[in-house]
Amino acid sequence: MSAAKKKKNKKINKKKSNSKNLNNLENKEIKKEENNLAETTSVGNQDNTENKNINEKDLNSTDKQIEKDNSIEELNEEAVKQDKKDLEENEKTEEVSPEDDNKKSEKTSLVEIKKEDEQLVATDKGKPEYVEEMIKNKKRRTYIFICITILIILAICFSTIFALLNMNNSNIINGVSVKNIDVSKLSVEDAKNKVNEAITRELSPEIYLKYGDGYNISLKPEQIEYKYNIDGTIENAYLIGRNNNIVFNNYTLLKTAFIGENINPEYTYNKELLDQFVSNINAEIPGVVVEPSYYIEGTKLIVNKGVDGIEVDTEKLEKEIIDAIFSRKAENIIDDSFKQEIEIPVKEKKADNIDMAKIREEIYKQPQDAYFETDPYKIYPDVDGVDLSISAEEAQKIIDSENKEEYSFDLNITKAQKTIKDLGKEAFPYLVSSFSTKYDASNTDRSTNLKLSASKINGTVLMPGEEFSYNKTVGKRTVEAGYKDAKIYENGAVVDGLGGGICQISSTLYNAVLLANLEVTERKNHSYTTSYVAAGRDATVVYGVKDFKFKNSRNYPIKIEATVNNGIAEFKIYGVQEEKEYEVRILPVTTASIPYTTSYVQDATLAPGQQVVSQSGHPGYKVTTYKEVRYNGEVISKNIISNDTYSPMQTIIRVGPGVPVPAQ
Repeated sequence: MSAAKKKKNKKINKKKSNSKNLNNLENKEIKKEENNLAETTSVGNQDNTENKNINEKDLNSTDKQIEKDNSIEELNEEAVKQDKKDLEENEKTEEVSPEDDNKKSEKTSLVEIKKEDEQLVATDKGKPEYVEEMIKNKKRRTYIFICITILIILAICFSTIFALLNMNNSNIINGVSVKNIDVSKLSVEDAKNKVNEAITRELSPEIYLKYGDGYNISLKPEQIEYKYNIDGTIENAYLIGRNNNIVFNNYTLLKTAFIGENINPEYTYNKELLDQFVSNINAEIPGVVVEPSYYIEGTKLIVNKGVDGIEVDTEKLEKEIIDAIFSRKAENIIDDSFKQEIEIPVKEKKADNIDMAKIREEIYKQPQDAYFETDPYKIYPDVDGVDLSISAEEAQKIIDSENKEEYSFDLNITKAQKTIKDLGKEAFPYLVSSFSTKYDASNTDRSTNLKLSASKINGTVLMPGEEFSYNKTVGKRTVEAGYKDAKIYENGAVVDGLGGGICQISSTLYNAVLLANLEVTERKNHSYTTSYVAAGRDATVVYGVKDFKFKNSRNYPIKIEATVNNGIAEFKIYGVQEEKEYEVRILPVTTASIPYTTSYVQDATLAPGQQVVSQSGHPGYKVTTYKEVRYNGEVISKNIISNDTYSPMQTIIRVGPGVPVPAQ
């Protein structure tokens, strides 16, 4: 205890002692006075002299008592003043630390709380029910504490035992599934085998896509290289309940055992192949929009008006295809009865308006003579100067004022003085690739169409990165351009059509392009197989709807030479030999065969009972085509370049009267 505190306590004790002495003195005086009064009362009747003396004596005594009382009062006032003075001195001299204040406050609080408890106890003192309730509450709290302690001990023991039992478990824990396929208690290898078997079954069926009643097509997931990451997913399944945290592991083990845990594997697919598949649908679907187009025919610019129609909602269709594949469950694919159908989503689309300013910008060229350089090698093709004979504004006014399907405008053509053909083999010394097909030279109309289209392509030079368009190069197939009627495919039958046979030229060029290892940017297969190339190696074209395009992806310019003579249509691609030249092989693989049907048609012009086969049928096919690239005999890449479906060609038999027609 500090000196200041000792001093203060000493003064307080002194003050208390003074107050006590004063009180004792006062009490003695009062008692003395009471005794005197008692003696006075007991004396009784005495003479007046004695009474007078006694009264005088009492009066004197009373005066003395008053003087004493006044003295006591003065002493009390002096004591109070002294106490006050002592307190003021203590406040000035005594320094109390914050810790002493806190302790004092805490002590005061405890004292107050104790006093309140004592008051409560005093209030309820003598009430047995209160004491009994206090005893019951104490027992209840003790019981609850014991129960909780036991439960905690049991939980710790159970958790430890549970963890120890599962510590050496080398299999996937109970309750785990991969894409709803139960892999509980299986080893990683067994789980992979089980899931792979189920996924193979899931990905086998085709998806059937249709538009109305007139268009149908199917797709296998493998055509777009749809795959699941099974190995990675099984590894993740194995890691469930194998965290470093034992508490978390126990929680996971229990939760998975009672509730279950399903893991959906990640999937991948080739978006380019899916885009190509949907693009083919967009070109084939009935009523598809036809955008404005143009081509140059001699000294004429021919512009064709667009036709409003529909287009496939590409984004929506692709999402529906992927969702349909992912939604499959192996347990539902038991036999061939499983079938998924998608109604091809389409949206209305207006054809663009003809923009003559844009067309004029695309066709305008300054004349340029062809030449080449050797160090470094570079070739400059000849360019004919091309321009409208009237302004683009005048041409636009003509189109806006007239409502025609086709417009013709005169061109001013300025010929180059020297062409690439004049450069000869010096500019293109290296044969990059060649490919040929056979045709029936006796079919003069069809042969004419082949020669016309090939002549449009012959001599074409493409600079590095430049794109070739078959339709733009060949132009629209018209009678005015010299095209003839020949056999074409239409609505499941072989019929005559203007320009029939030109797809043989596009298909022959397609193969030469593939063998040159050039980049194909647009290509579509026929609806039916052809006789001049194998399935998977054809390229069909329909003016304004289906085109064949490719880019010169080599480092130097290339030149295309085309010949159609003596039953052989041939394309050769020339260029400059590069540091690495690759060998390319095209490998079509038939993945499915689709049987054909037979149709009978009554023909009154035939003799009774006579039958004539007007069209021979053949099956359809599903074909996946690979491009294998080799260098010095070693395969460096092998990729899928197309997945094609060819419909079966129906056999059509005409029957004369009297012959029953079988049910179709």
